[in-house]
Amino acid sequence: MNTINRRDFLKKSALSGVFFSLDPLKFGKLFALNSNTDRKIFIFSKHLQWLDYADMAKAALQIGFDGVDITVRPKGHVLPENVERDLPKAVEAVRKQGLIADTITTGFTKIDDPYTENIIKTASKLGILQYRMGWIQYDPDLDIAQNLENFKLRLQELAQMNAHYAIRGDYQNHAGTSFGAAIWDIRHVLQAVNSQWLGARYDIRHAIVEGSLSWPVTLKAIAPYIRSLDIKDFNWLNDSDNHIINTPVGEGFVNFKKYAELLVDYHIRGNMTMHFEYPLGGAENGSQVLAVNPDVVIKAIKKDLLRLKGFLKI
Repeated sequence: MNTINRRDFLKKSALSGVFFSLDPLKFGKLFALNSNTDRKIFIFSKHLQWLDYADMAKAALQIGFDGVDITVRPKGHVLPENVERDLPKAVEAVRKQGLIADTITTGFTKIDDPYTENIIKTASKLGILQYRMGWIQYDPDLDIAQNLENFKLRLQELAQMNAHYAIRGDYQNHAGTSFGAAIWDIRHVLQAVNSQWLGARYDIRHAIVEGSLSWPVTLKAIAPYIRSLDIKDFNWLNDSDNHIINTPVGEGFVNFKKYAELLVDYHIRGNMTMHFEYPLGGAENGSQVLAVNPDVVIKAIKKDLLRLKGFLKI
């Protein structure tokens, strides 16, 4: 794999202006504003890793999805070290079924991570429009302001590489202590970077875990930067440690009716990727071998999809 170091890439990007001639059709799709009625729904391929690419695509079609969000990360459907060989196969299988294959989920967080450039370059050549990046951890030895400044510099570099290859990267909020859990920190950094080649992947489940009452406020705050969405549900366990358990859509704490209304009210764009992280015989964890009959998994996923479409009124 031919790679370039950070300094050489940034120097080359600065001299060339980074941008090259964009395909107008691709550019329009990348930044189109979606309503709930024309929003596309993808399945996260993690939950179909017990199938090969062809059968994964057939299952996604059978269940009723519009497309597949393909995992390109360690232990994913496509391994980063094999991206040039295997991602074209996965994309071809999905598109052969008439489904959309314009989104992938990765694990990298900076331009000099192993395989970052190769994944971005390969995905762009295949007509993939966007990727979800991995999670960035706060440095406990630095204060919050210095951490955010470091994150801004890191994402500025990714934005330049994204622009060079005409592909957008989205950062997902995830409950816990990593960058983005609080939502406002993503907004702060994306506002500072100010690039159309970076956005937020908004996860309603994780947002509500962190802000069970305040989530509509933080949703409004991050709304201008949301470019894609992750869908899942959870419930609180009645114990002293406030543990949570993942649930099927509509059976947990997430108020999907209100969420669907706010997506319209706040003019939030982006297609949705559905996750199924409650017990499903290993499919919830990306297992390659199921401990239950495959029909159990397919039936549960289809039930969640129909419920989500009901909330979205599509």
